[in-house]
Amino acid sequence: MDIRKPNKLEMEKILSLSPQAIFEGTLGKEKLTIEKAKQLVEPLLKKDGYYLISTKNNELMGWILIGGSKDQFSNKAIGFIYELFVLDEYRSKGISKQLMKTAIEQLKQEGYSEVRLSVFEGNQAIKLYESLGFENRTRTMSVSIK
Repeated sequence: MDIRKPNKLEMEKILSLSPQAIFEGTLGKEKLTIEKAKQLVEPLLKKDGYYLISTKNNELMGWILIGGSKDQFSNKAIGFIYELFVLDEYRSKGISKQLMKTAIEQLKQEGYSEVRLSVFEGNQAIKLYESLGFENRTRTMSVSIK
């Protein structure tokens, strides 16, 4: 397995699959068009965010989108994991864990002393994040008031 930044063709594939990644990451609550997914990602990529991809024999298996952010209260610079996705046929092979470890190490090398992420309650990835030392920091709650 190789983890690296994607080339242009791989970026196009990632962006075409982003709506699926968002749909699954939100547990089916958000179904976006490719255009809307690009609108969410492009500002991150223009700032300092970037993808790392996992490949084997040049076949895309998954990706992680990382970059910098700021703590809303202290304004402290933090590393942030914006998206993690592994294609169906490559799941349960440790790819997510390796992408996470590589991303955390990369953010550490860039000078961040803390890495955060957001995840929907009930997402199976929570177990992975906890195994890597992530802890609950905040909880976002909602109520439908139709």
